[in-house]
Amino acid sequence: MNIKKYKISMAVLFLSLLIACVESSKSSFEAGIGPNPKLPPPATTLIPNVKVAKAIGWSDTAMPLAPSGFQVTALARNLDHPRWLYTLPNGDILVVESNRPSKSTDSNNINKDKDFIASIREKAASFLMERAGANAPSANRITLLRDIGPDGIAKQRTVFMKDLMSPFGLALVDNELFIANANAIIKVPYIDGQTEIDSVPIKVTDLPAGINHHWTKNLIASLDGKKLYVTVGSNSNIGENGLEIEEGRAAIWEVDIQTGEKRIYASGLRNANGLDWEPETNTLWTVVNERDEIGNDLVPDYLTSVKDGAFYGWPWSYFGAHVDTRVKPPRPDMVDKAIAPDYALGSHVAPLGLVFSNKHSMPPAFANGAFIGEHGSWNRNPPSGYKVVFVPFSDGKPSGMPIDFLTGFLNADGKAQGRPVGVALDKTGALLVADDVGNIVWRVSFVTTH
Repeated sequence: MNIKKYKISMAVLFLSLLIACVESSKSSFEAGIGPNPKLPPPATTLIPNVKVAKAIGWSDTAMPLAPSGFQVTALARNLDHPRWLYTLPNGDILVVESNRPSKSTDSNNINKDKDFIASIREKAASFLMERAGANAPSANRITLLRDIGPDGIAKQRTVFMKDLMSPFGLALVDNELFIANANAIIKVPYIDGQTEIDSVPIKVTDLPAGINHHWTKNLIASLDGKKLYVTVGSNSNIGENGLEIEEGRAAIWEVDIQTGEKRIYASGLRNANGLDWEPETNTLWTVVNERDEIGNDLVPDYLTSVKDGAFYGWPWSYFGAHVDTRVKPPRPDMVDKAIAPDYALGSHVAPLGLVFSNKHSMPPAFANGAFIGEHGSWNRNPPSGYKVVFVPFSDGKPSGMPIDFLTGFLNADGKAQGRPVGVALDKTGALLVADDVGNIVWRVSFVTTH
């Protein structure tokens, strides 16, 4: 038999076993939320628990649901895997259309000699990504949206930049726009009102790359405009590809804007994505995707403030001192250093987007807190995430349970009409949501009544 066909058939069989062996959660989802979540014992199995919502997209008349008093409109449709959003000072919206790098462009892909089981798992993962709508080639483009009309639709749309390398995060500092590609931070000059950039990008600094198990690199500028903070996810679930290729990963880096010099600001963060400054305390916060394959209700993804020099546990432990016995060799010294994050969001919700509310544009219930785009689970039954939630804050800290803010991404049959990723506020304070399955940017505005 042809070896390639045999591996594909085995991958299909493996996938069938995955889908057939889905065990339902036996715990309350809410127990895994908050500053002190209740964590069950880990449940390790040869075949991980898999339940993936099939991506189908939205019909012309369907859209997500927001709380009473809010209006939902499609700011722009027919995008190509929109992942991230950035609002420029003049009100223009930048939409990053991106996906993981292709293997041919990932020159540092060193994981070529996989064993047979690992190869089959990779094939199965590819099938699952296809089912979830996450396996499309990367557009490697940034699109600009301008002139939001009374109907909430952008009237002008142009290609702002192209031929990037799996871009994700953006930050404008003075007259320079910084872009986090999958392998480096680059910058280009920007003049207010520009609708396209044709300047040759300048590299600011390289970023850890290769294999790109987690390829998204987000960034945010410090409040004084002197530093950039950049997320770099792990190259694996729990270090199974070897800890030597995790050097500099599972971390947030601090980069000097002028020199490009960098240092690790915080580590042990398996896959941090969204970044924002909490407005009352000016503290940096992030959302993090935790590890998989130890049960429906482990490990809670989380929202946390980011402390300079702190270690958050990955891969040796989670939520403080909860040891992950799968990681070899054990490192009790690292476990002793691990601090617990501030706030659990629930297991496998896959938080990606984070933006703090604008109290001047939101009603009191949503005036102080964080909007979080939860991309949705693959390793939980029933599924979790697939929505935008709001976590209320008080005195600079989370102060209550998450509130569903934008829902309906899963239909009644459990299929994914969309999946939220990046969230941002436009110049009016309306919430924008990048939907990479629906290929839409949604706009959610509060409608005042008199």
